[in-house]
Amino acid sequence: MFISARLALAIGIGVIPLVAFTAAGVPVWAVLGGWLLLCIILLGIDVFLAASARAVTISRRVPNRARMGEPVEASIAVHNHGERTLNALLRDAWQPTAGVNPARLAVQVPSGERRRVSVPLLPRRRGELSSEFVFLRSRGPLGLGGRQARHEVRGVTRVLPAFASRKHLPSRLARLRELDGNTSIQVRGQGTEFDSLREYVRGDDVRSIDWRATARAGTTMLRTWRPERDRHVVILIDTGRTAAARVGDGTRFDAALEASLLLAALAARAGDHVHLLLYDRVVRARVTGVDGAALLPAMTDAMAPVHARLVDTDWSGAFASIRTLTTRPSLIVVLTAQDAAESARSFLGAFPNPSRSTTVLVGSVTDDAIGELATQRGSREEIYLAAAAERTLRDAENVADAIRRAGGEAITADPEDLPPRIADRYLELKAAGRL
Repeated sequence: MFISARLALAIGIGVIPLVAFTAAGVPVWAVLGGWLLLCIILLGIDVFLAASARAVTISRRVPNRARMGEPVEASIAVHNHGERTLNALLRDAWQPTAGVNPARLAVQVPSGERRRVSVPLLPRRRGELSSEFVFLRSRGPLGLGGRQARHEVRGVTRVLPAFASRKHLPSRLARLRELDGNTSIQVRGQGTEFDSLREYVRGDDVRSIDWRATARAGTTMLRTWRPERDRHVVILIDTGRTAAARVGDGTRFDAALEASLLLAALAARAGDHVHLLLYDRVVRARVTGVDGAALLPAMTDAMAPVHARLVDTDWSGAFASIRTLTTRPSLIVVLTAQDAAESARSFLGAFPNPSRSTTVLVGSVTDDAIGELATQRGSREEIYLAAAAERTLRDAENVADAIRRAGGEAITADPEDLPPRIADRYLELKAAGRL
C-alpha cells in the first residue's frame, strides 16, 4: 500500500476540531487521538476499496530504433483482471536521458477491459536505453492511499546518432550530379571510366572517336567518359581519450560521427564503397561490405552503443586494421583530435605512406572558445589565458604541418563546419580525378 499527500492534509485539518473541542473542555489527547483514528480508518477503507494493482497484465510497445533529439512514442497496455475499476498512476522507469514526459501517467481501466497509454520519449543520449519495470499505483475513491505493485516488463530501444549534418546533403548531392552524371565528358583522364557512345557532333574532340563503333554503325561514333566509380573510402574514427573532450554542446567524438555519416551518404550516392572503423586499442565497431541504401542504417546502428574511452589510442593497430578492410587504392579519412605535439607522436609515427592512388585526410574538431580566448586582453587573468590559448593554437598548427609533411591533408574546423568541409574535399578529389 501507499499513502498520498491528501492524508497529511486531512491530518492537518484536524487542527480545526482540536481548537473547537479543547475550547469546550475536551482533553487535547482525546481530540487528537480520535482524529488520528478517524484518518486511519478512512485510509483503511480507501485502501480496501482501491482496485488491486497486481490483478493486471502489463505489456508494452517500444520502437526498436530512435534518433537522438527526435521525439518517439512508446506505449503501455494495462489489462484489468480485477472486479473494480482501476484508477491508477503509472510510472515507466526509463533513464532520465530518455526524456519521458510526464513522469507519471494517469490511467483508468474498467473491470475486464484494457487500455493503452502513450509514453512520449525524447532521447538525449546515444546507445541502449531500457526500462526494466512499470510501477502502478491504484488509488482509492478518497485519494488518501491505495495499493501499488511493480511489474517486471522490460523495454529496450537503441538511440542512433542525430545526423544533424544531413542538412548539408542536398547541396552536395547537387554538386555531385553536376560533376558526375547529367552531362558526360569527352576527355579521358585519370579518375574517369567509359560511359557510353554517341554520334559525333561538329566541335567534339576527334581523339575520342571510336573507329570500331564507327565502322559497325556506319556513322561517326564518339566515346564519352564519366568520373570513375567503385572507389573505396575508409573512415577511421578515433574513440580514445582525446575524442571525449567536450566542444560546444557535444564531444569531439559526436562531431566525428556527424562528419562520417555525411561523407558516407555522399560517397554511397557516388557509387563508391565505404568502410567504417571505430578504434582505440581494439575495434569498437566495424562496417564493411555494405553498399547502397543499407549503408547508413548499418553505420548508425554500429555507432549507437560506442562512446569515447579514457585510453590512449594504439595507432599502429588502427592503421593495421585499415589494411584488413581493403588493399585497393582508396581515400582514408581519419577523424581524430591531434592538437598537441606530445600526444601526436604515436599518431605521426604510425602514419601511413600515401601514394598517388591513396589519399589520407585527417579531420580534427577545433573549439571556437580557444580562438576567442586568444583575443582577450582586458585583465591580467585574460592575458594569461590568451597566452595559453595561443600556445594551444600554435601546437595544433605544428601537428597539422607535420601531417602535411608526411603526405596527408589536415582539415580543422568547428563541429558545425567539419562535416561539410570534409564532404567538399571529397568532391574536389572526385573532380580532380584523384578518387
